[in-house]
Amino acid sequence: MANSAAFFDLDRTLISGASALPIGVEAWRQGLATNKDILSWAVSGITFMLLGDKGDASDETKTEFLSRIEGASVDALDALGTAILPRLVSQVRPESKKLLKMHKDAGRDTWIVSASPSVVVEPLAASLGMSGGLGTKGQVVDGHYTGGLDGPFMYGTGKAVAIEKIAAERGYDLERCYSYSDSVSDLPMMELVGHPVAVNPDGALDQIAHDRGWPVVIFARKTKRAIAMSSAGAGAMGLAAGAYMLGRRHGRSTAIDVALRTLRRR
Repeated sequence: MANSAAFFDLDRTLISGASALPIGVEAWRQGLATNKDILSWAVSGITFMLLGDKGDASDETKTEFLSRIEGASVDALDALGTAILPRLVSQVRPESKKLLKMHKDAGRDTWIVSASPSVVVEPLAASLGMSGGLGTKGQVVDGHYTGGLDGPFMYGTGKAVAIEKIAAERGYDLERCYSYSDSVSDLPMMELVGHPVAVNPDGALDQIAHDRGWPVVIFARKTKRAIAMSSAGAGAMGLAAGAYMLGRRHGRSTAIDVALRTLRRR
């Protein structure tokens, strides 16, 4: 059994963009959302993709999530997860796939940790060959969702609570674990492990990563500048420059490969 793991946020980290819109569209098809909801989620999704999550949506998001699934059948939510799975798989970043392979090759377990419903997160993790997915679970009675929670809401401190629980169950040494996120709202999750990595970070997380010397990874499909390392040390700056020059010489994938090998040695 692995004694360490890598934990991945979903939106703007493991996948490009946000999962809320495809989830919302399928919820609308199943009668769990209105046209007004779809418009609101579309605006929120665009804002999220441009600005990231500022860490202030926990209560509102939780209330909306629970109200939307109240009374829905387990079968309906399972069908929703199945329907959007191909779309989410297509959004998984190629750099993320390389990270997953790197951690698997190093003998680490890999997990998605997301506020998205577990009926979405768990199948996606399975399709990617990951150890599992930790998503928000609704309480179920007699085959229908009650509008309550079964476990923590997977946002902010809720993610850290879930990771601590799975680490205790599986014997992970958190000092040897990794976490990946784009958002300052995931600071509790990132501070919990010995190797936090900021991915396409929002402004607040980027500043924290810089101040603390955490690696900062920039994933971009259409640019050769695939990675930069944030550190106070000249060695890390040299690594970033070397990776970038290799990327210019050999194509955009080489820079990320160099950086991933470095992360693996840490």
